Amino acid sequence: MTTTLDAAADTDVPEPETSWRDRMRPLVGGGGWIPALAITLVAGLLRFIRLDIPRGKIFDEIYYSCDAQNLLRFGVEQGSKPNSNCVPSGEPGFIVHPPLGKWLIGIGEKTFGLNEFGWRFSAAVAGTLSVLVLIRLARRMTGSTLLGCMAGVLLTLDGLHFVQSRVAMLDIFLMLFILSAVTCAVIDRDQIRGRLAAMDDEVLEGWGPALGRRPWLIAAGACMGGAVATKWSGLYYLALLVVLVYLWEVGARRTAGIDAPWRATVRRSLIPLLGWLIVLPAALYVLSWFGWFHASNGWDRHWATAENATYGFLPDSLRSWWHYHSEMYGFHSNLESKHPYQSHPLGWLALARPVSYYYPAGVGPGDYGCEVQSCSREVLAIGTPAIWWGSVLMLFGSMWLWISRRDWRGLAVVLLVAVSILPWIPSDLSRRTMFLFYALPAVPFMCLGLALMAGWALGPATAGARRRATAATAIGVYVSVVVLNFVYLYPVLAAQTLTYADWHKRMWFSSWI
Repeated sequence: MTTTLDAAADTDVPEPETSWRDRMRPLVGGGGWIPALAITLVAGLLRFIRLDIPRGKIFDEIYYSCDAQNLLRFGVEQGSKPNSNCVPSGEPGFIVHPPLGKWLIGIGEKTFGLNEFGWRFSAAVAGTLSVLVLIRLARRMTGSTLLGCMAGVLLTLDGLHFVQSRVAMLDIFLMLFILSAVTCAVIDRDQIRGRLAAMDDEVLEGWGPALGRRPWLIAAGACMGGAVATKWSGLYYLALLVVLVYLWEVGARRTAGIDAPWRATVRRSLIPLLGWLIVLPAALYVLSWFGWFHASNGWDRHWATAENATYGFLPDSLRSWWHYHSEMYGFHSNLESKHPYQSHPLGWLALARPVSYYYPAGVGPGDYGCEVQSCSREVLAIGTPAIWWGSVLMLFGSMWLWISRRDWRGLAVVLLVAVSILPWIPSDLSRRTMFLFYALPAVPFMCLGLALMAGWALGPATAGARRRATAATAIGVYVSVVVLNFVYLYPVLAAQTLTYADWHKRMWFSSWI
């Protein structure tokens, strides 16, 4: 028989009512650094150990490591002689992505040399830092150090994030810039809400106040500039971030009782929003091309001549630069070359078709430590299924949180994941070649959403003991499954030598081969 005391312990207690000023204040302070740094250290160890394996350039490293090397030599990308291991041909190179990510790869090459560790170093740093940034973002959004750490653990153990942190490609830098921009924007959201909560009622009348200096909004714009200067797909997130920042300020002004919050936000904040989130990223994007403007032998550097005088009122360098961009856009729009590992965006969350970066043929006795008749070594760019497949349910749960409870975090997570996938679907209809790793920027927000779902399951501090115990057990089991899933896949993520039979057991579907 359940006693009255036991029944009370198992029943959620209604949360006490709070004033709008209390609801506007940030959920947590600035603590929680020790566990955050400990998880980041583990993430770094996983990414740096055996970073120089496999030997040689794998997948698109053959392009980006050479581009980074040429940026260091000449300040601008150059063409390479065929089968020459990055020996410049003396001719300009037609490069289809902006330069910033390659400059970052070049930092590692400059520091550690033109070797595997050198050209992969910066990617490993970016992947490690992104774990720390996500922990701080999740902690701020949930008010819980535990949930923040859970998000960081999930990101640490995601297979796609792990692999992209260990190859000299651009996507890990794009992901870090986007995640950092969103984090800065959320801090800005907290700050402006805190300022409004601290103001007297008289100040909140009419259109309400201007919100003063917003350094974190500036930082968000700078990070978005870095994202677009790494890959143009950062533009999708830039557009979304502008909308989110505007909506968050509208919500803050509405909660504070300001009249016509939509128009008040335009009247009071339109200029800083456009300045810091549009003009600043655009300026930083142009600045990232400084090497091309300074050099004399970049692609299309001298295109603007008397015969090509379109928009002749612009300087020749800008007209040439604009023409170069039109050629880049044409390349991306018409990229229809078939590839064995291309995939449809609608299949990305299901991990329908991962990408094999490295798989040497004919590994037999004596090769790479193989002791049986046939072995396999692979670097497979694939997410941890327990995270990706669980995220499908998480997205439905996040939508439910927003619809039923008007929880802004649920909608934010859905949009931040969707913008990594949905914009590519029209491109697929035009037969553009695409890959699973295009969805990498969504991974931190998938982990964030899973932490939010864990917080919902645990309930508020007033939740009953039975609910919290059940939820804690379920969360513990889920995280354990993620750990085991990652450990099981680790050999095919990190090019460890397996017997062919053991490798094949990890290929759960024929589409993974």
